[in-house]
Amino acid sequence: MTGWSEKIQERAREIIARYPAGRERSALLPLLHLVQSELGHVSPDGIGFCAELLGLTRAQVAGVASFYTMYKRAPAGDWLVSVCTNTMCGVLGGDRTFEALREHLGVGHDETTPDGTFTLEHAECLAACDYAPVLTVNYEFFDRVQADQAVSIVERLRAGERPAPDRGARLCTLREMSLQLAGFADPRPEAVADGPAGEPTLAGARLAQRHGIAVPGYDPDTPIKSKEESQ
Repeated sequence: MTGWSEKIQERAREIIARYPAGRERSALLPLLHLVQSELGHVSPDGIGFCAELLGLTRAQVAGVASFYTMYKRAPAGDWLVSVCTNTMCGVLGGDRTFEALREHLGVGHDETTPDGTFTLEHAECLAACDYAPVLTVNYEFFDRVQADQAVSIVERLRAGERPAPDRGARLCTLREMSLQLAGFADPRPEAVADGPAGEPTLAGARLAQRHGIAVPGYDPDTPIKSKEESQ
């Protein structure tokens, strides 16, 4: 494991220790995030690092890393800008937004600006149709964003600002976010998930509350039985 700092190796051992003996390979996903937090992507050396730690082949690790789109196989920018271009978002402005960013940044889908600041991608669905059109920056949501607003967001990021997403956590760089996904808390105050819930998300719960609708026989104080107690 030459070439990897002692700090990264220590964190890797800490990740593996979270899993029971014989189940160490379950640590692969957070280990890949750890590699990405160090390099900004999952490199061939990162594949080998994970394979050696877990007793897997490079092919097994590469198969996992290439399956999940959150693992970038080429150097990615600090800010991954994903624009939803599926039907709902696309017709409401997502297609125009992607084209505006493509022209403004000078890169296409899954490409990174020469200065390593931005990676642009179009996403088939970001599961937020009630906020369409949406884009995410490192998977944090900006809702009902049109082309001019999207350009403004990337320019604020370029200027060193971190615009507040409409929902969820405050923005982290791709490496900072990857370290959190590896299971290590980010001590920065701005890493706290303090964003509000969106109104469309709450609408159903409020309607149910207003009309007294609940699951029949539901008791929130019902104890959850263990598997042994249920048998």
